[in-house]
Amino acid sequence: MKLHFSIPLSEDLLEKLGRRYVLYSVYLEGFLFCRVRYSQLHQWNEQLRRVFGRGVPPFPPKFYLAMTKPMADERRAQLEQYLQNVSSDQSVTNSDVFISFFRKLQLDTFKIQTQQAFLDVYLADGRHLRVDIQTSDTAGRVLEVVSYKIKLPRELLGYFSLFLIQDRNDGELSVLKKLAEFELPYVSLQSVKQSPCKIAVRKWYMDPSLDKILMDCITSVNLLYIQALEEMEKKWITPAAGHMQKLQMQQKGPDKIKFLELIQEVKHYGYMRLDPCSCDYPEVGCTAAIHVGNNEISCCIKLPSNQTKEVNFKINRVRCWQVTLVGSLSGQGLDQVLELRFEYDDSDTWRWIVFNTKQAFLLSSCLKKMIMEQLATTKRDQGMIGLSDPGDAKKQSIHASQICHAGFMPRKRLAGRPNEDGCVFEKIREEDL
Repeated sequence: MKLHFSIPLSEDLLEKLGRRYVLYSVYLEGFLFCRVRYSQLHQWNEQLRRVFGRGVPPFPPKFYLAMTKPMADERRAQLEQYLQNVSSDQSVTNSDVFISFFRKLQLDTFKIQTQQAFLDVYLADGRHLRVDIQTSDTAGRVLEVVSYKIKLPRELLGYFSLFLIQDRNDGELSVLKKLAEFELPYVSLQSVKQSPCKIAVRKWYMDPSLDKILMDCITSVNLLYIQALEEMEKKWITPAAGHMQKLQMQQKGPDKIKFLELIQEVKHYGYMRLDPCSCDYPEVGCTAAIHVGNNEISCCIKLPSNQTKEVNFKINRVRCWQVTLVGSLSGQGLDQVLELRFEYDDSDTWRWIVFNTKQAFLLSSCLKKMIMEQLATTKRDQGMIGLSDPGDAKKQSIHASQICHAGFMPRKRLAGRPNEDGCVFEKIREEDL
């Protein structure tokens, strides 16, 4: 599954000896990830080829003449496409040559030295674990340390992940992004230190029925339980009065599994909630409260007339989607204006629907996650695989016919380069998954 790499910015600089070079700002999931030169990427590509051979995608060629602006834009687009392609192979992203390269780039970009440090990792009930780490430890490593401290079995790690969370002034909780396994949480947190952000452990699957796989472990049950309570408190889910009374009664008892079975019946349980945003469905000028999960994007849409409309966009009627950066970037990515648009079969008519949300990349990740889970379920039902954890699905090769069977027909992901209006485009096709 391709990652949301983009290179929307580059800067012409001078070396000490007067030679010019270009420094590329690489963004991951909409946030500044690192800055890198072409020569560094070229050398890294040679290392990848020595390890993985012809499996490494083609690298943009050198220019031996002075670059014009069109040539510079072409190279930036090619480098972006290269990063997207090379990150689609999990054997590459899990390799030492991949992790060590980006580890050094992240540390150098934000001028952080490798040293021992403490990192607070938050649970859904507000408690935090202070873990002893190296500033160069990856999210995968930090999650392993956290799982050891809370006694979460290793085989269940794939159902949880680290997220970058923002505490808003109004008391609401905003999930900004899921950290990639090779990201450095300490560095990611330092890069957005001007905002009240934190690293948190949350479950990472979009199918609420997967809860049942975690019911034999006390730790995973506790994690699901406190996240369910948090989502009730933050109004991510709103049980009906009668259901709320049953949940409150069950909450007083010791049986957390019974509570989780009961809350499964609540609308939007197990969904990811996004911050309110504007949209153009069914008409321009609407606002939407979005929950995404269980193979749908569920929206409560407020019309310009102040009427409300409940709409559920089913994933098997989405043909493709794209993320667009509107306007210029500033800061580390927190203030950028993004939109996600998807092509949808609306009453047998294909139309584009647009959400303007800073969480566009998170929404895109959720859509891809739902596709992966849907495909895994289809293959399991056909007796092709027996999944023990979500990671097993990633190890299977996914073909266009299987995606069509799941009801999804993605298209080509375009290079994330600015167009004439300053937009960055991104689309998905089957090999991106």
